Amino acid sequence: MRVAMYDVLNWFRHRKVFASLLVLATLAVGILIGTMVSGRAGASREQVGDGAPTLAIPSPVQLSSLFASIANKLEPAVVNISTTQVIERRSRTPRRTPRPYEEFPFPFDRFFGFPDEGPQAERSLGSGVIVDKRGYILTNYHVVEQATKIQVKLSGDPTRYVAKVIGSDSETDLAVIKIDVQRDLPTARLGNSDAVQVGDWVLTFGSPFGLEATVTAGIVSAKDRSGVSDRQFQRFIQTDAAINPGNSGGPLVNMAGEVIGINTAIITNQLSRGFEGVGFALPSNTAIQVYNQLIKTGKVTRGSIGISFLEERSNNPVLLEELGAKHGMVIEAVEPGSPAEQAGLKAGDLITHVNDKPVRTGSELVDPITQTPIGEKVRITYVRNRKQAEVWVQVADRSKVFARLAGGEEEPQRVEGSGPAELGLSVEELSADMAQRLGISAGGVMVTEVEPASFAEEIGIARGDVIQEVQRTPVNSVGEFRRLLSQLKPGQNVLFKLVRRAGRQLLTVHVAGVVPRKPE
Repeated sequence: MRVAMYDVLNWFRHRKVFASLLVLATLAVGILIGTMVSGRAGASREQVGDGAPTLAIPSPVQLSSLFASIANKLEPAVVNISTTQVIERRSRTPRRTPRPYEEFPFPFDRFFGFPDEGPQAERSLGSGVIVDKRGYILTNYHVVEQATKIQVKLSGDPTRYVAKVIGSDSETDLAVIKIDVQRDLPTARLGNSDAVQVGDWVLTFGSPFGLEATVTAGIVSAKDRSGVSDRQFQRFIQTDAAINPGNSGGPLVNMAGEVIGINTAIITNQLSRGFEGVGFALPSNTAIQVYNQLIKTGKVTRGSIGISFLEERSNNPVLLEELGAKHGMVIEAVEPGSPAEQAGLKAGDLITHVNDKPVRTGSELVDPITQTPIGEKVRITYVRNRKQAEVWVQVADRSKVFARLAGGEEEPQRVEGSGPAELGLSVEELSADMAQRLGISAGGVMVTEVEPASFAEEIGIARGDVIQEVQRTPVNSVGEFRRLLSQLKPGQNVLFKLVRRAGRQLLTVHVAGVVPRKPE
């Protein structure tokens, strides 16, 4: 009986275990089914990538490594220059009209006057480039002009070193300054700017708006650019690399890491006074020539023969054809007592060659003369009355040849009046009194009015000019002038000889053009 009871209990025990296992299995199946259903429901609300690989952060890759390499090498040789100038506060004056371009920096007092409040310290910023390990720095003249204190900050060095001016040249807007540092300084390598081509990549270095060690990139937009400033010896490399106030004196660098220019000027909006994509750097070859003279003598001496001309007027194919040459520069004035006058050159002569090299631009006339040692001679080939001639002219010191002009220029004489209108201009008789005032010995007629957009304006005739010849025939009265004009035919070349007062100089100007046809 006890055995039977034990068996029964054992049977119940096994059934209980079995039932428990059965319950657990049922629950597991239920959970699994629930999860599957839940997963399907969730998938309908949110897509989960099926086998999509995860993204990884890539290893650093150095891009534009050439720019970076040049920047690393050049930056230590580029300096920040700050200047202080003590000025007298002046009474309020009317705001002046800015020029189409402005050189920088742009102190506000160039635009606004101030009330009298005694002396004031004016500060400005610029840049420079170290060209000698002993501390010689090339920069712009306008950066250090009239500065009472010049401080230089080197890359990575918090010290501000006081600099002294070794020499400056206002004609090219260049200056050499020096700091004394008890170690060799990193220098920039100067390149040959003659090799520059339009489209070349370039970098600019400097401290625009005081932001030190700033590098910008661009291309060479143009070369041998003139007409940007009123300085005769400035012909620029134009670039679209960003140049702003504070970049003055910093280097323009090619892809060989060579300095090919010194940042000097920009064309900018008169309100923003910032970068507009048009910047100018003085070529390194010019900078080298100026630098070498400044460190030797502290000044720049240039040769001259004592003539004046305007490239824009001379580069007129009609004018050149009428004067009898394919290229050249027309002499508009010969300085009294100058080597040119002593050699027999006259206003109106067309210089075609200097030392047997053709003259097609103003620099091709000026450069060989300015680079000739004082006292030596240059051979000038010229055309007069359509006949070619040659003469040897001794080169003199330009500052002495034009010494009488050092006092500044006066405004040209303006003469009011009326008269017959021909080709868009009006003239009147040149009185003896007016001729004496202008310093004119020969005859002519006075231009009293030039119509805007007329033929006369287009070829360069201006109010106040004295017309002395038409087609090489002298003009002594308004009647003669009318008669000569009446003989001109539409489509015909016409040549005018003018006398023009420009400050203290009396210029002989030739202008020419094609007589316009009357509208249909």
